[in-house]
Amino acid sequence: MFDALAQRLQGTLSDVRRHGTLDERDVSAAMREIRLALLEADVNFKVVKRFTDQVKERCLGTEVAGRLNPGQQVVKIVAEELTELMGGSAEGLRFASSPPTVILMAGLQGSGKTTASAKLARHLRESGSAVALAACDVYRPAAVDQLVKVGAQAGAEVYEQGTDRDPVEIARWALAQARDAGKDVLIVDTSGRLHIDEDLMAELVRIRDAVKPDDVLLVLDAMTGQDAVGVAESFAEAVDFDGVVMSKLDGDARGGAALSVRAVTGKPIVFASTGEKLEQFEAFHPDRMAQRILGMGDVMSLIESAERQFDEQEAIELQRKLRRNEFGLDDFLSQLRTIRKMGPLSSLLSMVPGLGGAQLRNLKVDERELDRLQAIILAMTPEERRRPELIKGSRRLRIAKGSGTNVQQVSRLVKQFDQMRKVMRQVGRGKMPDIGAMIRQSR
Repeated sequence: MFDALAQRLQGTLSDVRRHGTLDERDVSAAMREIRLALLEADVNFKVVKRFTDQVKERCLGTEVAGRLNPGQQVVKIVAEELTELMGGSAEGLRFASSPPTVILMAGLQGSGKTTASAKLARHLRESGSAVALAACDVYRPAAVDQLVKVGAQAGAEVYEQGTDRDPVEIARWALAQARDAGKDVLIVDTSGRLHIDEDLMAELVRIRDAVKPDDVLLVLDAMTGQDAVGVAESFAEAVDFDGVVMSKLDGDARGGAALSVRAVTGKPIVFASTGEKLEQFEAFHPDRMAQRILGMGDVMSLIESAERQFDEQEAIELQRKLRRNEFGLDDFLSQLRTIRKMGPLSSLLSMVPGLGGAQLRNLKVDERELDRLQAIILAMTPEERRRPELIKGSRRLRIAKGSGTNVQQVSRLVKQFDQMRKVMRQVGRGKMPDIGAMIRQSR
């Protein structure tokens, strides 16, 4: 989502870094470019003015004056102010002293509220909580069925009574069920509308009063830009929500809502949905997002994502195979699939410091390359995957036909894998394969 903004800001700050010293004219020129970049990203104009004024004041103050590398100081100031703009520090949920913790989900129809409810359920379940969902959206066609389906995928029990009951009564009944079942968390999925109206707000207030939630989360569609901020203001007046779940943050919108919502409403972004899959959902960290936008990477998010996907016992077994030179293409395929679960490669690479902006664009990451690698390996027999040295002439032709590739591509993969295993024997223990090199060499 922030690609265009990141490109503009990184370009501007790169120019600033080239200056040995900075005067007021240099700073003003940089602020003008930053202001235009933010406005083009659909950030609220009042927020933009406040942001650039603050950055300029700090840049012309003692923080930059007299420093040996003023350009780096400016980058640091912009990063800190971007972090502050998005909330400063990460905000979490408020858990009840005695379960269940009740989380009320609100939002307009089409914002991704039902899916976000299931994603939150999965997120909390992975943290060890027993989670249930209450199906209180009785107006949208198939909303209850959708929640039942995605709730099952998330591993959460869904309390539903169809679409004929009053949603307030369903919410009250679901809370009683959650208490009796000893659930830690109850997430209440409420009805949305195509626009703000009195009926929507009145129903939300009645459900809130019935279940007395510990957290009220507003789901905002990041694709709607500044309209999302207007929606947030309306909900804040009616139900005084506690935080925002920003959905569709992986889309191609300009990102203004994510950068404006905290400054305009005073409410933090608590979670961000970064893809269609249930696992593509994460706590929102303003400092990490600011670093990504400025091309500074996000190592902590990368580590956390890896920790969620890699199994400790599998890692131990992998180390054993590497030490004994038993690492085969089946093992490589397993690692490839695990890495893909962490998200799109372009997203993962954007978390690596130094690979933002032009560097990442020059890599031309193509997910289809991974699909092709996987197809080649799956076209092999189990014995061939275990012993790639068997793959000669006619075998390579069969594998190429079976994978929809050509013999040269199969040969390159086998050659690269053989070279990688030789390096592993020489370099030592615990080394993971250089997947990036394999992708490049197998083209």
